[in-house]
Amino acid sequence: MTKLIEYEEASDEVRSIYDDIKATRQNDYINNFWKAIANHPPTLQRAWQAVKEVMSSPGELDPLMRELIYIAVSVTNSCEYCIASHTTAARAKGMSDTMFGELMGIIATANTTNRLANGYQIPVDEQFKT
Repeated sequence: MTKLIEYEEASDEVRSIYDDIKATRQNDYINNFWKAIANHPPTLQRAWQAVKEVMSSPGELDPLMRELIYIAVSVTNSCEYCIASHTTAARAKGMSDTMFGELMGIIATANTTNRLANGYQIPVDEQFKT
């Protein structure tokens, strides 16, 4: 397993990124994902900047919707870690058990129909092309 880099043992470069994570998320917790990829500071920096920009910047999608999309992709990619962390984040942003159930139904249906469309090699209808 990858060594987890705790704040106290981190380099100044990694601590700076950890500090930005804490400030952006307005808490003192650095989760294991960031601690693991901190073994390669350039990857930590790139990943954090991407996540920060996509998940925290102002935009048309509200924070809960962003988390729901993240959960959907994580379920489809079978990422246990991301499912757990983003489900927790979505619940903190207002996701109810009913919403979670509906989301799982949409994910399951989309995965089924995607596989059918790919398996049957269905041509895209002209009216759907833009």
